[in-house]
Amino acid sequence: MELKPEIIERIKLLDEKYQAMGQDLSSYLDGLLYADYLTYWDYIHLDTLLSLQTPKTNIPDEKIFIMYHQVTELYFKLCLHEYHQIAENKNIDVKFFTARITRINRYFDALITSFDIMVDGMDPQQFLKFRMSLLPASGFQSGQYRMIEICSTTFKNLVAKDVRDTFSDDASDEQIEKMYEHIYWKAGATELSSGKKTLTLVQFEEKYQAQFISLAKKFKKTNLLSIYKSLSKEDQDNEQLKLALRQMDVNVNINWPLSHYKSAVRYLQKDPEDIAATGGTNWQKYLPPRFQKRIFYPELWNEEELGEWGKGWVKSVIFSQ
Repeated sequence: MELKPEIIERIKLLDEKYQAMGQDLSSYLDGLLYADYLTYWDYIHLDTLLSLQTPKTNIPDEKIFIMYHQVTELYFKLCLHEYHQIAENKNIDVKFFTARITRINRYFDALITSFDIMVDGMDPQQFLKFRMSLLPASGFQSGQYRMIEICSTTFKNLVAKDVRDTFSDDASDEQIEKMYEHIYWKAGATELSSGKKTLTLVQFEEKYQAQFISLAKKFKKTNLLSIYKSLSKEDQDNEQLKLALRQMDVNVNINWPLSHYKSAVRYLQKDPEDIAATGGTNWQKYLPPRFQKRIFYPELWNEEELGEWGKGWVKSVIFSQ
């Protein structure tokens, strides 16, 4: 059978490709000849993926808890993939920048919309039983979520609000290390009675502290806020870009933590005493955005919006129930 011209052309192009790398095309064609066809389950490593759920108890709803957190971490990995694409683009333009931020918003939209799985999708009595087998692990220990925060804004904006203004926006490497000691989330993992670091926080910092500081230094000039400020005035005024950044601020700093707060209220808040979270984290003070005032892009919000940060969501969703 005579080969079609387009097949011959592709073979020539392949030969040029492999010659340029000092490789023999015929050997690769042999490999293609003997290789098996790709399957869906092999491509996504389905059997491995489905084997990664290992509950600590035989309580049925623990599997829901594990799988939703695994899905969450995969979405976070997608977000970080976008941040790195943005940071590595040396000739960034407003169209590319807006498109990548919009992708991150889509990932968070999916997570926020699906969080009812955690709020209403587990039996409360089952949760209160199996959660005790998870000590001292906590969702607080999601390193990827902290990386998303670091890639989103200048490191100063992640400092606890009571000392935030003592640091400058243009941080040196040395200053980043000092700011890390005052990062906002440390207060959320202190023992409720003594004020000491919980084991949850000790474990977390042992694993991730060096990575966080290194990432903050690496993204000093390539976090999203720094890139936004480096754009021309015309590009900074682009309405689609500003809307995308504002939506990210709301998604990451209001809607996502308050989804967790809503879940904590359902499972952990009891009258007259609240139940401590598995890691001993102070979720009542740590999760509500109105306490932390963590805002990635304060320049894009007016004074009234900054003053009311996070309050409307709490009033309309939490306390209306």
